[in-house]
Amino acid sequence: MLHKLFLLSLSLAIGLMACSPQPARTEAGPLTRIRLPMGYIPNVQYAPFYVAVEKGFFAEEGIELEFDYSFETDGVALVGAGELPLAVASGEQVLLARAQGLPVVYVFAWYQDFPVSVIAKAEQNINSVEDLRGKKIGLPGLFGANYIGLQALLFSAGMTAEDVTLDSIGFNQVPALAADQEQAIVGYASNEPIQLRAQGFDVTELRVADAVQLAANGIISNEKTIAENPNLVRGLNRALARGIEYTLAHPEEAYTICLKFVENLAADDAVQKEVLTTSIEFWRADRIGFSQAAAWINMNDVLVKMGQLAAPLDVNAAYTNEFVP
Repeated sequence: MLHKLFLLSLSLAIGLMACSPQPARTEAGPLTRIRLPMGYIPNVQYAPFYVAVEKGFFAEEGIELEFDYSFETDGVALVGAGELPLAVASGEQVLLARAQGLPVVYVFAWYQDFPVSVIAKAEQNINSVEDLRGKKIGLPGLFGANYIGLQALLFSAGMTAEDVTLDSIGFNQVPALAADQEQAIVGYASNEPIQLRAQGFDVTELRVADAVQLAANGIISNEKTIAENPNLVRGLNRALARGIEYTLAHPEEAYTICLKFVENLAADDAVQKEVLTTSIEFWRADRIGFSQAAAWINMNDVLVKMGQLAAPLDVNAAYTNEFVP
């Protein structure tokens, strides 16, 4: 299914109008305007990007960002086709794209840990991966980071998807678990468990990152941009790293900045602040943006076990730390 979805996104994306970096002029002088696919709707989890815009970190690098909140696979396809220079994407998408011959390269590790969790009500007594055996687990579908994270978690305990019952429910994990339609759900650690606890439910959480290190969300580019415009890649990475550092040091101010970029954010203030606090846990690093080789090797192995890759890829060609500040 991932293969079919990716090819569909590729064909749709290539049909879109090319959007190469274009020079723009602001009060700060000429800037290079780039459209950056984000892979999701406006969200407080993009705080480092919003901070870097508001504080002028991107402008200081000569970059003006246009946020594109389209599907992740569309962004990967456009970057792979050379239509766009950069995008936000997860590690598994990079390997799947390269398996299709797209020359995408991961250039900045925004998330240091894979942010997916399996969540259950405490009454289910799911406190270890083995406790998932025989359980009905709801997830958006048999695709994407949720699906891959669950598979990796099962593999870590010597289990497979055949040891559980997978239920494709769309992005309705919270109401499904609240109504006991599922014994467990798969979601992001910075989203579903926070929402459920805010509704008064006592839940347990199994984080994929506690079991296995996987390449997570970051910045991707392509071989052509890296070869012909390395300063653009380096500048964006440097600005984003500063945005992350500032968010880590000033989370309350970062949240306030997000109010300018995310509509109706304040309507769910307490929950959204907790989302940001939890997200920050995944961004901390001794060297912000640095990719760990083990994360890529593990992701490669998981995709091969899942049958998403016919054979292991050369992960050294899939990522680089050359542009990490």
